[in-house]
Amino acid sequence: MDIRNSRSGRGVSRRAFIGGSFAALLGLGLVGCGGSQPVASSGSAATTAATPEAVTVRVASLKGPTSIGLVQFMDQAKSGKTTNAYEFSMSAAPDEVMPKVISGDADIALVPSNVASVLYNKTQGKVQVIDINTLGVLNVVTGDATIKEFDDLAGKTVYLTGKGATPEYSMNYLLTQAGIADKVTLEFKSEPTEIVSVLSQDATAVGVLPEPFKTVALTKNTSLASPIDLTDVWDQFAGESGSKLITGVTVVRKEFAEQNPSAVWEFLSGHAASVDAVNADPATWSQAVVDAGIVDNAKVAEKAIPGCHIVCTTGDDMKKALAGYLQVLSDADASSVGGALPGDDFYYVQQGA
Repeated sequence: MDIRNSRSGRGVSRRAFIGGSFAALLGLGLVGCGGSQPVASSGSAATTAATPEAVTVRVASLKGPTSIGLVQFMDQAKSGKTTNAYEFSMSAAPDEVMPKVISGDADIALVPSNVASVLYNKTQGKVQVIDINTLGVLNVVTGDATIKEFDDLAGKTVYLTGKGATPEYSMNYLLTQAGIADKVTLEFKSEPTEIVSVLSQDATAVGVLPEPFKTVALTKNTSLASPIDLTDVWDQFAGESGSKLITGVTVVRKEFAEQNPSAVWEFLSGHAASVDAVNADPATWSQAVVDAGIVDNAKVAEKAIPGCHIVCTTGDDMKKALAGYLQVLSDADASSVGGALPGDDFYYVQQGA
């Protein structure tokens, strides 16, 4: 069985690639399953011929976009339709999840992409990333009809959150790549709701909002539009490097992965199928997103899901996309990735692949 790029078997383009207090994600982590078969991590024990004993898998995640792709799998696990038992817990902020991984109280965790690198460094390599679960969730929102392309931001003041964190580093990278860094003024707000307020008072203002704040803003103010998805902009500049703008990833404790490769395989298979289901039918799964406590309004969830770019990307595609993104963050501020880039053992791949 091969886990392929989630979302109807398409390639690894932005459209195929398509979490948490959103404020926490913006401050810490801006922050399907494809590539090599992730049956066992590098250096793990080979699976035996005997049927593996079922285990309990403790999964920690965030109340935001990075958990949306799990909702079908969560329903299946709660209904007893999985081989292993799964205990799911959701937290409001990444700093509530990190201690669970470090202490061993969580086996698998969905975290902001840079937090995964921080965990790797804090645990001296005892954490591996098994998939990318969410690409970029940032969008330009404005009532200024002259803004249609990223270059049109030249000469503008852009409001966003995440000063001194990954949103700022990502935006600066894109502005530099576009050659307009010296022509754009960035003004930071502490919360996305402050940006929504600015946009409601001045239709010509320009903001950068994450989902679902973008969807909420467009729903409440029909004079606003979202002409630019920063995930698309990143792809334009990435070229053949394969780098992606990544919000969230899924990590596993290396010890757990080595002892329970079949459980990791089941999780990845279930995650991939769940991502496909949610992307294919947001209307059906939007209520499950609400029931899980991820978003508080089903209509907003339905409209926001396509812009959340939920994915499940593994193997070589995962490594190429994530390594390139972490390099950009490290170049901007090494502390944002834990002081150093992770080694090759950070990336979970099939043994011998």
